[in-house]
Amino acid sequence: MSDDEIREPDQLAGVPLPESRTSVIGHAAARANIMSTLEAARLPSGIMLHGPRGIGKATLAFDIAREVFARTGDESPEHVAAQVAAGAYPNLRVLRKAARDTGKGFYTAIRVEEVRGLIEESRMTRGRAGFRIVIVDAIDDCNPSSANALLKILEEPPAETLFLLISHRPGGLLPTIKSRCHAVALRPLSDADVRAIVPDATDAAIELAAGVPRRAYEATAMGEDKGLTALHGWLRAPGNGAAAVYLAVADVLAAEKDGAGYAFGKQMLLDWIAGEARNAAQSGAKPRLASAGELWEKANALFADAEEYNLDARQTLISLFDAIRRHAQTHLQPAQAR
Repeated sequence: MSDDEIREPDQLAGVPLPESRTSVIGHAAARANIMSTLEAARLPSGIMLHGPRGIGKATLAFDIAREVFARTGDESPEHVAAQVAAGAYPNLRVLRKAARDTGKGFYTAIRVEEVRGLIEESRMTRGRAGFRIVIVDAIDDCNPSSANALLKILEEPPAETLFLLISHRPGGLLPTIKSRCHAVALRPLSDADVRAIVPDATDAAIELAAGVPRRAYEATAMGEDKGLTALHGWLRAPGNGAAAVYLAVADVLAAEKDGAGYAFGKQMLLDWIAGEARNAAQSGAKPRLASAGELWEKANALFADAEEYNLDARQTLISLFDAIRRHAQTHLQPAQAR
């Protein structure tokens, strides 16, 4: 792969692509889960790796692919790894948003044409001995037509074919797709693991990353951002303190609505809500879980409306901060209470 080759619409400059990484840092339990099925010769036709965007799902998917190819094929692991990194291994198909025919940018979704092409390829003779693997990065990018087309091949998969589906938001997928897959959740990494992946990251970037390597890269590229630092601090205990704290955060972030800091802040908020929903589910507190679910819906609706109708970014943030504060004061621990 050349240094200037762009394979993904959200590719970060100077950051190695998942297929070129030859090892996985962290996610040992998730990897062991999958490898145990491989060793027991009971590999399912579909595995769904889900977790926050940038946590390492694609890196793990390519690692699994190399392992399966090495075990079921007849080529050396080194040769397999080199071809996978180059995007040239015959038994591997990667479904991503395709580059536009004009050569400028990418399509906004994985289109049904790409899935149909995959189905046709699956009927052909394999280019190498061993399993054929399809990595869908990410299944969330499928539109309704391509999702339904993919479901058909998941329901009747070709022999010795493994589908690795990557999802940032599994709750929004077709239940029938999820039911066809063995789901494996990836959780945030330790700060030490993130630093091992992003050795140039500052301490502030590691803290803002919250266990997600991609965000460590992004935070390092942005440098110091007082708005994000303040937001990170407020999210530690959003039920405490005066509203003036988050009003000031909204002022700073909204000042650059189209900048990297605002986008990073949006993701921090969504990640906090997703984490709160997981914690609520684990606690068994149904009112808290219901409130977290409503908060998730509200956040996505607010951001979608703000983008579609070009609404005031500051007011969008304040509305969400108000809702998070109410949730925290009602449902979280006494330390974050009124």
